[in-house]
Amino acid sequence: MNTLRLIILAAIWGGSFLFMRVAAPVFGPVALIELRVGIAGLFLLAAAWWMRHPPPAPRHWRHFLFVGLFNAALPFLMYGYAAQTLSASLLSILNATAPLFGAVIAAVWLHAPVTRTAALGLVLGVAGVAVLVDGGAAFSGAHWWLAVGAALVAPLSYGISSTYAKVAAAKVSPFDNAHGSMWAATLMLLPLVWAVPSHGAPSGGDWAAVTALGTLCTGAAFLIYFRLIRDVGPVRALSVTFLIPVFGVLWGALFLREPVGSSTLIGGAIILLGTALTNGLVRVPRTAKVGA
Repeated sequence: MNTLRLIILAAIWGGSFLFMRVAAPVFGPVALIELRVGIAGLFLLAAAWWMRHPPPAPRHWRHFLFVGLFNAALPFLMYGYAAQTLSASLLSILNATAPLFGAVIAAVWLHAPVTRTAALGLVLGVAGVAVLVDGGAAFSGAHWWLAVGAALVAPLSYGISSTYAKVAAAKVSPFDNAHGSMWAATLMLLPLVWAVPSHGAPSGGDWAAVTALGTLCTGAAFLIYFRLIRDVGPVRALSVTFLIPVFGVLWGALFLREPVGSSTLIGGAIILLGTALTNGLVRVPRTAKVGA
């Protein structure tokens, strides 16, 4: 049952890049992400009412602002910007670098030891990104390099958020983390909506993509993810990182007819291997701490 939920979650999160690719050129990144987190907040509010779950405690507002910024508003906004240029396939692969950034940030912030295996994984992760960029994987537009940079800021932000979660003093339940952070992200992005106009007139299909992005890929996905953490632990739940690119590439190819070239496959495979090594899911013999 847990394995099935893991696959469903990967399929949903892989679909988020498809929906962003469809809607971002029309709504623009700011309006798109404001709608995404706002709809997700409403979805979680309805879920809380249905489960008779009390609202998040206001005393944790600083915590919700931090999580809302680095786990939702900033990464979602960066992906929304990048989705105007990059393919859904490439976005889903670059998302897999989040654990790599998390390992580096934990090493600096928490003074966590870095093994030789993890160091090799970091090198492979950088090499995988280089292969994607050098191969011009599914790029379009004159400023694709800005989009690639934004798509890497997003997993960097996730790395900051995950490291913070390990040291956060506030004792907040997973559901309240999801619920409170969505409303915090909604409030933070609201002023930008008035400053940055949308790009065009959305069609019914565009609104359907945004609705699916907010309810299914954000609100419902968070509920599944936090349930997995509770049932199987964070390490096994992390394995969803390796499945998301599979579905991201699949959905992009099926529904958007995105080409899947050799650089996409090779670069993606190198990144996933690097992520596995960095997080200890794959080990090499006789590892030791760097500098030991």
